[in-house]
Amino acid sequence: MSTLHATDLTLPVGNDSSESIANELAFQGYSIRHNLIPRPLLLALSQHAKTMHDGLFHQAGVGREASHTVNQFVRSDSIKWIEDECLVTHQWLEWAEELKSSLNRHAFLGLQSFESHFAHYAPGAFYKPHVDAFKGQTNRKISLVTYLNEGWLQQDGGQLRLHLEQGPLDISPMLGTVVCFLSEEIVHEVLPATRDRYSIAGWFRQGTLLG
Repeated sequence: MSTLHATDLTLPVGNDSSESIANELAFQGYSIRHNLIPRPLLLALSQHAKTMHDGLFHQAGVGREASHTVNQFVRSDSIKWIEDECLVTHQWLEWAEELKSSLNRHAFLGLQSFESHFAHYAPGAFYKPHVDAFKGQTNRKISLVTYLNEGWLQQDGGQLRLHLEQGPLDISPMLGTVVCFLSEEIVHEVLPATRDRYSIAGWFRQGTLLG
Protein backbone atom coordinates (compact mmCIF):
# COMPACT_ATOMS: atom_id res chain seq x y z
CA MET A 1 0.00 0.00 0.00
CA SER A 2 1.48 3.36 -1.04
CA THR A 3 1.86 6.27 1.35
CA LEU A 4 0.37 9.64 0.45
CA HIS A 5 1.60 13.00 1.66
CA ALA A 6 -0.48 16.07 2.47
CA THR A 7 0.95 17.94 -0.53
CA ASP A 8 -0.22 15.16 -2.86
CA LEU A 9 -3.90 15.74 -2.13
CA THR A 10 -6.27 17.93 -4.06
CA LEU A 11 -8.91 19.19 -1.63
CA PRO A 12 -11.97 21.33 -2.26
CA VAL A 13 -11.02 24.97 -2.71
CA GLY A 14 -11.38 26.97 0.48
CA ASN A 15 -9.51 29.32 2.77
CA ASP A 16 -8.38 28.70 6.32
CA SER A 17 -11.81 29.09 7.88
CA SER A 18 -14.07 27.05 10.06
CA GLU A 19 -16.56 26.76 7.18
CA SER A 20 -14.03 25.02 4.92
CA ILE A 21 -12.92 22.83 7.83
CA ALA A 22 -16.53 21.78 8.43
CA ASN A 23 -16.98 21.03 4.72
CA GLU A 24 -13.83 18.90 4.58
CA LEU A 25 -14.78 17.01 7.75
CA ALA A 26 -18.13 16.16 6.13
CA PHE A 27 -16.54 15.36 2.76
CA GLN A 28 -13.55 13.26 3.82
CA GLY A 29 -13.41 13.06 7.61
CA TYR A 30 -10.33 15.27 8.12
CA SER A 31 -8.94 18.72 7.36
CA ILE A 32 -5.35 19.98 7.24
CA ARG A 33 -4.55 23.67 7.74
CA HIS A 34 -1.26 25.58 7.78
CA ASN A 35 -2.27 29.18 8.57
CA LEU A 36 -5.18 28.75 10.94
CA ILE A 37 -3.63 29.92 14.22
CA PRO A 38 -2.07 33.40 14.56
CA ARG A 39 1.72 33.09 14.46
CA PRO A 40 2.35 35.02 17.70
CA LEU A 41 0.13 32.55 19.57
CA LEU A 42 1.85 29.60 17.89
CA LEU A 43 5.31 30.86 18.88
CA ALA A 44 4.17 31.53 22.44
CA LEU A 45 2.67 28.03 22.73
CA SER A 46 5.82 26.46 21.30
CA GLN A 47 8.04 28.37 23.73
CA HIS A 48 5.77 27.53 26.66
CA ALA A 49 5.74 23.80 25.86
CA LYS A 50 9.52 23.61 25.53
CA THR A 51 10.34 25.60 28.67
CA MET A 52 7.91 23.97 31.11
CA HIS A 53 9.60 21.99 33.83
CA ASP A 54 9.90 18.29 32.96
CA GLY A 55 8.13 17.45 36.20
CA LEU A 56 4.92 19.00 34.88
CA PHE A 57 4.68 16.35 32.16
CA HIS A 58 3.66 12.80 33.04
CA GLN A 59 3.61 9.51 31.16
CA ALA A 60 0.55 9.33 28.92
CA GLY A 61 -1.88 6.44 29.26
CA VAL A 62 -4.67 4.81 27.29
CA GLY A 63 -8.37 4.66 28.16
CA ARG A 64 -10.28 7.01 30.44
CA GLU A 65 -11.13 7.10 34.15
CA ALA A 66 -11.42 3.56 35.60
CA SER A 67 -10.00 1.96 32.44
CA HIS A 68 -7.03 4.34 32.23
CA THR A 69 -3.68 2.52 32.19
CA VAL A 70 -0.09 3.28 31.19
CA ASN A 71 1.02 0.99 28.38
CA GLN A 72 4.36 1.86 26.81
CA PHE A 73 3.84 -0.76 24.12
CA VAL A 74 0.95 1.39 22.82
CA ARG A 75 2.27 4.91 23.45
CA SER A 76 5.42 6.39 24.95
CA ASP A 77 4.78 10.14 24.97
CA SER A 78 4.36 12.39 27.98
CA ILE A 79 1.62 14.99 28.42
CA LYS A 80 0.57 18.07 30.40
CA TRP A 81 -3.15 18.89 30.49
CA ILE A 82 -3.89 22.51 29.58
CA GLU A 83 -5.70 24.69 32.09
CA ASP A 84 -6.43 28.42 32.15
CA GLU A 85 -3.31 29.06 34.21
CA CYS A 86 -1.36 31.76 32.33
CA LEU A 87 -1.76 34.22 29.48
CA VAL A 88 -0.68 31.87 26.68
CA THR A 89 -2.92 28.97 27.77
CA HIS A 90 -5.79 31.42 28.29
CA GLN A 91 -5.36 32.69 24.74
CA TRP A 92 -5.22 29.12 23.42
CA LEU A 93 -8.44 28.15 25.18
CA GLU A 94 -10.14 31.31 23.93
CA TRP A 95 -9.04 30.51 20.36
CA ALA A 96 -10.36 26.94 20.67
CA GLU A 97 -13.67 28.22 22.07
CA GLU A 98 -14.05 30.56 19.11
CA LEU A 99 -13.35 27.69 16.69
CA LYS A 100 -15.88 25.48 18.51
CA SER A 101 -18.58 28.12 18.26
CA SER A 102 -17.86 28.72 14.59
CA LEU A 103 -17.92 25.00 13.74
CA ASN A 104 -21.27 24.73 15.48
CA ARG A 105 -22.62 27.62 13.40
CA HIS A 106 -21.47 26.12 10.12
CA ALA A 107 -22.15 22.42 10.73
CA PHE A 108 -24.68 22.26 13.61
CA LEU A 109 -22.41 19.82 15.45
CA GLY A 110 -23.67 20.57 18.95
CA LEU A 111 -20.13 20.70 20.37
CA GLN A 112 -20.29 21.65 24.04
CA SER A 113 -16.80 21.46 25.51
CA PHE A 114 -13.09 21.24 24.72
CA GLU A 115 -10.13 19.57 26.39
CA SER A 116 -6.47 19.56 25.36
CA HIS A 117 -2.95 18.77 26.48
CA PHE A 118 0.61 19.47 25.48
CA ALA A 119 2.37 16.35 24.22
CA HIS A 120 6.11 15.69 24.21
CA TYR A 121 7.52 12.84 22.16
CA ALA A 122 11.17 12.26 23.01
CA PRO A 123 13.34 10.81 20.23
CA GLY A 124 12.02 7.33 19.43
CA ALA A 125 8.65 7.83 21.16
CA PHE A 126 5.49 6.72 19.34
CA TYR A 127 1.74 6.11 19.56
CA LYS A 128 0.41 2.98 17.88
CA PRO A 129 -2.72 3.03 15.63
CA HIS A 130 -5.89 3.97 17.53
CA VAL A 131 -9.08 6.03 17.44
CA ASP A 132 -9.81 8.83 19.89
CA ALA A 133 -13.37 7.81 20.78
CA PHE A 134 -15.67 4.81 20.71
CA LYS A 135 -18.65 4.96 18.36
CA GLY A 136 -22.03 5.61 19.89
CA GLN A 137 -20.76 7.40 22.98
CA THR A 138 -21.36 11.07 23.68
CA ASN A 139 -17.75 12.02 24.05
CA ARG A 140 -15.00 13.21 21.72
CA LYS A 141 -16.34 14.09 18.27
CA ILE A 142 -13.60 16.15 16.58
CA SER A 143 -9.90 15.76 17.28
CA LEU A 144 -7.64 18.80 16.86
CA VAL A 145 -3.85 18.42 16.63
CA THR A 146 -1.60 21.49 16.54
CA TYR A 147 2.14 21.25 15.89
CA LEU A 148 4.73 23.41 17.64
CA ASN A 149 8.04 22.41 15.97
CA GLU A 150 10.08 25.05 14.15
CA GLY A 151 12.48 23.97 11.41
CA TRP A 152 11.12 20.43 11.20
CA LEU A 153 12.55 18.38 8.32
CA GLN A 154 11.02 15.37 6.56
CA GLN A 155 13.94 13.21 7.69
CA ASP A 156 13.22 14.07 11.33
CA GLY A 157 10.27 11.65 11.19
CA GLY A 158 7.50 11.97 13.77
CA GLN A 159 4.70 12.12 11.21
CA LEU A 160 1.05 11.83 12.12
CA ARG A 161 -0.24 8.96 9.98
CA LEU A 162 -3.95 8.91 9.15
CA HIS A 163 -5.16 5.48 7.99
CA LEU A 164 -7.60 6.30 5.19
CA GLU A 165 -9.49 4.10 2.74
CA GLN A 166 -7.24 5.22 -0.12
CA GLY A 167 -4.06 4.55 1.87
CA PRO A 168 -2.06 6.08 4.73
CA LEU A 169 -1.56 9.85 4.77
CA ASP A 170 1.57 11.15 6.53
CA ILE A 171 1.61 14.70 7.94
CA SER A 172 4.83 16.27 9.19
CA PRO A 173 4.60 18.00 12.60
CA MET A 174 5.76 21.40 11.36
CA LEU A 175 5.03 24.57 13.32
CA GLY A 176 1.55 25.85 12.49
CA THR A 177 0.16 22.70 10.90
CA VAL A 178 -3.29 21.95 12.32
CA VAL A 179 -5.13 18.69 11.67
CA CYS A 180 -8.81 18.15 12.47
CA PHE A 181 -10.47 14.76 12.08
CA LEU A 182 -13.49 12.79 13.22
CA SER A 183 -12.55 11.21 16.54
CA GLU A 184 -14.70 8.09 16.11
CA GLU A 185 -13.80 7.41 12.48
CA ILE A 186 -10.13 8.08 11.70
CA VAL A 187 -7.54 5.53 12.81
CA HIS A 188 -4.21 7.30 13.29
CA GLU A 189 -0.78 6.89 14.81
CA VAL A 190 2.36 8.89 15.61
CA LEU A 191 5.58 7.63 14.04
CA PRO A 192 8.91 7.82 15.94
CA ALA A 193 11.05 10.92 15.45
CA THR A 194 14.77 11.54 15.72
CA ARG A 195 14.36 14.75 17.76
CA ASP A 196 12.06 16.11 20.45
CA ARG A 197 8.56 16.65 19.07
CA TYR A 198 5.95 18.96 20.65
CA SER A 199 2.26 19.31 19.89
CA ILE A 200 -1.13 20.05 21.38
CA ALA A 201 -3.78 17.33 21.18
CA GLY A 202 -7.32 18.53 21.72
CA TRP A 203 -10.88 17.23 21.45
CA PHE A 204 -14.22 18.93 20.92
CA ARG A 205 -16.92 17.02 22.77
CA GLN A 206 -20.70 16.89 22.60
CA GLY A 207 -20.86 16.10 26.31
CA THR A 208 -19.51 18.22 29.13
CA LEU A 209 -16.13 17.55 30.71
CA LEU A 210 -16.04 15.19 33.67
CA GLY A 211 -14.62 15.94 37.07
